[in-house]
Amino acid sequence: MDIYLIDPSGPQLHLPVNPEEITIEGSKKIETVNIINIGDIDFPSGDERTGISFSSFFPREYDSSYCQYADIPTPEDAMNQLITWRTGGKPVRLIITETSVNALVLIAKTTHRYVGGEPGDIYYELTLRQWREIKVRTSAEASSGLTTTTAQRSRPDTKPIPKVYAVKPGDSLWKIAKLNFGDGSKWKQIYELNKKSIGPDANNIAAGMKLVMPA
Repeated sequence: MDIYLIDPSGPQLHLPVNPEEITIEGSKKIETVNIINIGDIDFPSGDERTGISFSSFFPREYDSSYCQYADIPTPEDAMNQLITWRTGGKPVRLIITETSVNALVLIAKTTHRYVGGEPGDIYYELTLRQWREIKVRTSAEASSGLTTTTAQRSRPDTKPIPKVYAVKPGDSLWKIAKLNFGDGSKWKQIYELNKKSIGPDANNIAAGMKLVMPA
């Protein structure tokens, strides 16, 4: 399993160490009304936004026993990227391979700490909330049938959805580019997007490796 956070404007973070568990929480909004001679009656009024939370750490040094790839980011750079996304308030795409999770999320909360005896490592907790676009129609738009929304004008470009490809035995980047885009010369785009996972040698891919495909 690999976990990616991808900013539509460019930056992305491939988490170097997987969390032990990921919690996905969903709930229904319930409005309770008291009716005379009947009592409390519950009325469903929509779904709460899905919440996703997990904790892990950014190691200072690569260790093949728990790191997902060799060219890991520095703990400070990785943590600062999470904080930048949180303070920016714009959605990023969360992809968790080997699951159905591929959604736009807001980083709602970040917590990080330093542990004695582990210099340079940063332990963190992350809380995400599913992004939901708010559509607002003005009176003029409603009367004219227009559907242009304030949110659509101001929200970042979030399309197309990135795709993750699982490397198969005998694959090469050229072969993968030819299969997915009909043009083997696009292998360089795949390599640049996954350079941290692949390393300096573009031929260093192995069966089972997860590659994020260019949009």
